[in-house]
Amino acid sequence: MASSSQLMTNNAPRAPQLVVGADATQRALNGDEKAAVLLLALGPDYGKPIWDELDDMEIRALSRAMAHLGPITQEMLDELLIEFVTNISSSGALAGNAETTQRLLSSFLPADRVDAIMEEIRGPAGRNMWEKLSNVQEDVLANYLKNEYPQTIAVVLSKIASEHAAKVLAILPEELAIDVVQRMLGLDPVQKDILEKIEATLRTEFMSTLSTTKRRDSHEQMAEIFNSFDRQTEARFLTTLEDRDREASERIKALMFTFEDLTKLENSAIQTVLQKIDKKELAMALKGASDAVKDFFTANMSQRSAKMLRDDMADMGPVRLKDVDDAQSRLVGIAKDLAARGEIVIAKSKGDEQMVL
Repeated sequence: MASSSQLMTNNAPRAPQLVVGADATQRALNGDEKAAVLLLALGPDYGKPIWDELDDMEIRALSRAMAHLGPITQEMLDELLIEFVTNISSSGALAGNAETTQRLLSSFLPADRVDAIMEEIRGPAGRNMWEKLSNVQEDVLANYLKNEYPQTIAVVLSKIASEHAAKVLAILPEELAIDVVQRMLGLDPVQKDILEKIEATLRTEFMSTLSTTKRRDSHEQMAEIFNSFDRQTEARFLTTLEDRDREASERIKALMFTFEDLTKLENSAIQTVLQKIDKKELAMALKGASDAVKDFFTANMSQRSAKMLRDDMADMGPVRLKDVDDAQSRLVGIAKDLAARGEIVIAKSKGDEQMVL
């Protein structure tokens, strides 16, 4: 069986900084040193993808370890490679999950750095606890806070983004929410040790379990996916799903926003949309629409513009269904963008509660 050094010579370029020799002193390697030896052994070509994934702090830590590494004995290198391969192959396969990631990081990074990285993986984005909480879905955060003391809730809401705090307050039971508001109005500066205890509690009791919390309705997500289908694919999936799960199919259809749903916009909203779209694009989109949809659009245009639109549609002659679908999707996208900027309000039907997307 070839030695590890032979295998590395045959299969990968060895970095010149890694000095392997019999005159080196045999010693145990710590976590940073193990990572440094492995990366030096991989060399610049094979090690570059790993370096690309490291942040500045990790690069500095490994660079310091490399700079003070000194010569490595052949036995030390062989033992390290055997340890590395054994850890990977002990279960017969790689298992990519939070636990295995944490164990691997712990082998060459300090504990506080590992905790910070895993917190980023498991929890929402943010540089600190309060930024993270500002990125937690409001109903999830409200559901957790409603069981806390009003004073604690007041402290938490005073530390997160105001817009997010408003959404959380609106979900809390009214009596509790008013109590929290009053406490926030009279809130004194919170002592550092109390704030640290609240952060620690949130980290251990809330953030650690947040990754298993359902953050978004799966039907809503699927409705967005279906909205991106062309018409034929959408119809095929909905028909098949309806046969297997009628309830799920109906919920998805209720959440979808289609080209036909533009007719449910208020007159002022559709006129805003008409100002933003290309009239040739509209003509293409309406080629595949029902007479009711065509009438809705022309009724919100001047007589001259409506006539020009009808003429454009007539001049087109036969068009591909895919081109019609693409045009309709682009117009729906424009309407959604306008709604996201607050320029129009979108509702599934004029009788429904209105919702800005």
